[in-house]
Amino acid sequence: MAAIVASLILTVIAGVHFAWAFGVTWPATSEQDLVRRVAGFEGVDRMPPPAASALVAVFLLLGCHIVLVVSGLSQPLAPVWIYDIAIWVMVAGFALRGGASYTRAWRALTPVEPFATMDRRYYGPLCLVLAVLISQVALF
Repeated sequence: MAAIVASLILTVIAGVHFAWAFGVTWPATSEQDLVRRVAGFEGVDRMPPPAASALVAVFLLLGCHIVLVVSGLSQPLAPVWIYDIAIWVMVAGFALRGGASYTRAWRALTPVEPFATMDRRYYGPLCLVLAVLISQVALF
C-alpha cells in the first residue's frame, strides 16, 4: 500500500512539474504568483527554464519507478543493487527536504510569502510523508 500511495503522489507532483514546463501557472494566476508560491527565494521573479521543470518531473517519475521496483510491483531496468541504494537516497532526500522546512537556515533562504507558510504547512509535511512511505517500501 505504501508503494502505491507514494507512487501516486510522485506521479501527481511530476504531472504538475510537466505542466509548469509547458507554461501552465496552476495553482497560481500568473508566473510571478507561481514563483512566490513554489520558489520562495528573494529576487526570483521567473520560473526556471521549462527544461528544468521537465527534468524534475522526469526524476520524480524515475523515483516512482524505483519505488515500484523495490516493492515488487514493476520490473527493474538496471541491476537491483542500484534500486536498493536509490531508494535510500530518496528517503534521505525527502527527509532532509521535509525537515529543512522547519529550520531557520532554510527560512532565511526562502522567506518569500506565501511560499514560507505553504512550505511549513504543505511542502515540508508532504516530503516527510514521502520519506516515511518510501522507507516502508525499502524496509518491507
